[in-house]
Amino acid sequence: MAADYWARKSTFRVGHWLPTEPEALQAWLHGFKTKAEKQKAKRHPVIQEFADLIDRDPIVRLYFTSMIAEVPKASKYRVRHLNSTEEMLSLINAVLTYAPEFEDSAYVGCPLDAILDWCMGTPAGFAAFRHPTVNAMLKKIIGAFCVYLTSEASLAVINETPRGWKCEAAQKRIGITDFEYAPAEQHWGFRSWNDFFTRRLRPGARPIAALDNDKAIVNPCESRPYRIARGVKRQDDFWIKGQPYSLADMLAGDPSVDEFVGGVVYQAFLSAFNYHRWHSPVSGTVLGARIVEGTYFSEAESEGEDPIGPNNSQAYLAHVAARAIIHIMADDPVIGHMVVMPIGMGEISSCIIDPGIKPGARVAKGSELGYFQYGGSTVCCLFRPGAISAFALGALPELDHPHQPLLRVNELLAQASD
Repeated sequence: MAADYWARKSTFRVGHWLPTEPEALQAWLHGFKTKAEKQKAKRHPVIQEFADLIDRDPIVRLYFTSMIAEVPKASKYRVRHLNSTEEMLSLINAVLTYAPEFEDSAYVGCPLDAILDWCMGTPAGFAAFRHPTVNAMLKKIIGAFCVYLTSEASLAVINETPRGWKCEAAQKRIGITDFEYAPAEQHWGFRSWNDFFTRRLRPGARPIAALDNDKAIVNPCESRPYRIARGVKRQDDFWIKGQPYSLADMLAGDPSVDEFVGGVVYQAFLSAFNYHRWHSPVSGTVLGARIVEGTYFSEAESEGEDPIGPNNSQAYLAHVAARAIIHIMADDPVIGHMVVMPIGMGEISSCIIDPGIKPGARVAKGSELGYFQYGGSTVCCLFRPGAISAFALGALPELDHPHQPLLRVNELLAQASD
């Protein structure tokens, strides 16, 4: 049996993409509903297409109508997030011209997730968000959202007001001086919200640990440890309680899967307020890089009612969510073939692999591989059996710790075996 060490089911929001306290999320939804009602914006064509899908497809209509009705009546759900599919469509329509504002303690970085949060964890919600037709529609909606977030209009939230990203509290929270930006310019020189979200570190801001030691593996993302699993199986029931890793499904049928059977999977989650680019954990040669399409709001049914979104489904998401899969042959022969797998969560399912990351390309330890766009995410590293001697202390998940220290990108992740 695979041996796991992980941050188990918790009552806090990992990554701070949505508020932990139900009252804070409800307050945001109330304000957002009020704003949407006042705007009375014309339906975006993609939302009209979604409405037409719900109207003409009886199975899709059954799922979406039922998932709203199935949200439990228990006290933690006492204020209804959604009352009808019509209200859901109106709110999603409003999201398509929304850029996240700063909020230190109750940040909503994933507005679509906030709207669908409780519905995702219902029987009909589990089915709806695995449905291929629904996921094809959600991909179009997320694409439309991305169009706005890459537009000049999305820069409006980069201002000096208390809810703007240039206020003193926001600057401190994101550590803006660690990044490349233009302090004197109106929007710090960024071209859009997405440009701000994917901002680059200034040279020297994240020194590369043990640069000349090929056995020292560094952290690919600014993240907090979530899980370490050893003795991972080729195929397993990743949807059951405990969410064991299933290599064949994670790697989406890649023929190299048998190399990793019995090996190690390390998983970590990214924070809303940190850096969102991925770097190579080792020096070596790229064997392959691809994007795998997947689900967008699917949750592990085995976790039951989850009033705080996909918080408890991160290992499950490594098998079904949209993700990038980058294979690297490390220069160190003991490490050998390893995989970096950035995984999108919710509306944050846009993984962008840098154009130069192609088979045969050389990567230096700490060099950039790609980035996430507009939101929350998680990352896995896969290692062959015997490759890892020990993980760094900072890479060990701390069980149920809402303030687990951040492991910065390029810091020591693990030491390879001799």
